[in-house]
Amino acid sequence: MSSAETGPAQGMLSRRSLVRGLSLLLVTAPALTACGNDGLRPLYGPTASGARLDERFAQVEFAPIPGRVGQRIRNEMVFQSTGGGNPAPPTHRFEVAIRESLTSTLVRTDGNSLSQIYAVEASFRLFNLRDKKVVFQGTSHARAGFERFESIYSNVRAREDAENRAARTIADDLKTRLATYLSSAA
Repeated sequence: MSSAETGPAQGMLSRRSLVRGLSLLLVTAPALTACGNDGLRPLYGPTASGARLDERFAQVEFAPIPGRVGQRIRNEMVFQSTGGGNPAPPTHRFEVAIRESLTSTLVRTDGNSLSQIYAVEASFRLFNLRDKKVVFQGTSHARAGFERFESIYSNVRAREDAENRAARTIADDLKTRLATYLSSAA
C-alpha cells in the first residue's frame, strides 16, 4: 500500500475520534460543573464553615493514647494539627484506642522466625464538646514488616522502626479522615 492509500482512511479515523471525544465532553460538561458547586471542593481549601482547615484543626483536642505507639500517633496528630504552635480553645475532642499484634512469618523448622509483621488497629471517635456527642468515628489499620536477626539489639531496633512506620501511617490516615470531616462540617 502506498501512503496515498492509507492517508485518507487514517484522517477519517482521527476525525471520527475527535468528534466522539467532543461529543463526550459536551455530554459530561454539565455534570462536571454541577460537582464544583456543592459536592466536591479541595480538601485543604476553605471549609463549609468558612474557616481555614488549619484553624479548625487547631480547635481539636487530642486525648492521650496509652503506650509508646499510642504516644507516637498522638504526637504526630498534634504536630500535624498545630504545626508545633499553640492550639486554639477546643471545640472537639479526638479519642483513639489502639490494638497491637505481632505475627511471625517465615518460621524455620527449629521454630525461630526470620521476620515478623507488626500490625496496629486504631479505633477513633470525634466528640463535639458543646453537646458531648460523637460526630465522627471509624477505624484505621496499618502493618509494617521487619526482619529478625541474631543480635537482640537489632531485633529490638527493627521492631521499634516497624512500630514507628505503622504509627506514622495511622497518623497520616487519621489526619486525612479528620480533615475530610472538618472541611465538610459547618
